[in-house]
Amino acid sequence: MNEYSRGSDLIAHEPRWYVLFVRSNQEKKVAHCLSDREVENLLPCYRSRRQWKDRRVELDMPLFPGYVFVRLPFTDRMKALTVPNVVSLIGNRTPSIVSDDEIMRIRQGLKQGTAGPHHYLKEGQRVVITEGALYGLQGILVRLQNNLRVVVSLDSIQRAFMVDVDESWVQPVDAGFCGMARGHGSVH
Repeated sequence: MNEYSRGSDLIAHEPRWYVLFVRSNQEKKVAHCLSDREVENLLPCYRSRRQWKDRRVELDMPLFPGYVFVRLPFTDRMKALTVPNVVSLIGNRTPSIVSDDEIMRIRQGLKQGTAGPHHYLKEGQRVVITEGALYGLQGILVRLQNNLRVVVSLDSIQRAFMVDVDESWVQPVDAGFCGMARGHGSVH
């Protein structure tokens, strides 16, 4: 066994955070089963107010629908993967490891009491503005700060402008926005 193999073997036995992909609306059941099996897990939830026919209710909804975080050694992954309604570990070829720092940020965000789901955004991504005076314009996300900066291109005059918009007014173009009106600017 070479030095690299020994290092990999040690890492496989060290508890790390992974993400389980679970069947729709089964996150709470999976988290409960994991706890019964003594597998450390995290199901971040936020409070959501819903209107039903006869009343308003507040529900705890998963912050990341379809995902449950687990902390265990990779060698013990079958403890989690054999739980009913678990589909797989998230990752391309190997399971993605979530850093302790990211888990801490999630927990801190939940403690603030204002956490809620949002589309994943990254710089350079094509986005559409979904509210306000620039409703329907598409652009490229340039900067992430308190507000988002979007570059909007005007094909007709081959010019572009930048505008700061509230984060809640922007979503990725591929997220299914259907409110585009003809004649508005586009992304280039």
